[in-house]
Amino acid sequence: MITFEIIGLDQYTIGHYSKDNNKNLANLFETSEDELCFYAPNAYLFHNGVEQTSWQTLVKVFAPQKYDVFQDKIADYLLKTLKNFSINVAVEFYYYDEDNRYEYHNEEYPLYIKSENVVNVEEDELKEGEELYEGNIFENFQEQLEEIYQGEGVHGEEEDECDCGHHHHH
Repeated sequence: MITFEIIGLDQYTIGHYSKDNNKNLANLFETSEDELCFYAPNAYLFHNGVEQTSWQTLVKVFAPQKYDVFQDKIADYLLKTLKNFSINVAVEFYYYDEDNRYEYHNEEYPLYIKSENVVNVEEDELKEGEELYEGNIFENFQEQLEEIYQGEGVHGEEEDECDCGHHHHH
C-alpha cells in the first residue's frame, strides 16, 4: 500500500486530486491503482502563528521499500501537479519493510467504495410524477400535534392544570 498524506490543502481538493491523479501515479509506481490511497487530515501548517493552507503544502509518501526506485519520478510529478493548488510544495518519502504491514480484506465487499456505487441524490432521477419537497416540513408542527392529541399529554394521558400552575398527568 502506498499512502499519500497531504497536509496544507483542504480535504475536498485532495479528494479531487486523488480522483484525477490516481491512475498516473500508479503508472509511475508501476503498480495497480488499488495500491494507492490518499490521506486528507484536517490539519494545517502554521508559520509564526499564521495558517498556511494552500500556501505551504507538505506531501508525505509512505511506501514499501521496493518503490524507492521511482522516488525521483514521483516527486517530480507531485511537485508539478500540486503547484496548481498550492504556492509552495514539499515532498518527503518514508519507506517501510512490507513484512511490517498487516491487513485484512473482507471478501464479502469490494476493496474500495467506488463513485459508481455511491448514491448521489442530486444525480438520481425522481420517479415519474414525483417532486422533491423543498419546503419547511416542521411548519405548523405544533398545531398538528395539538390537533392529534386534542389536549391530551404526550402519551395520550389527560392533562389538568392545578392550583400550583403546573400540568399533571392522570
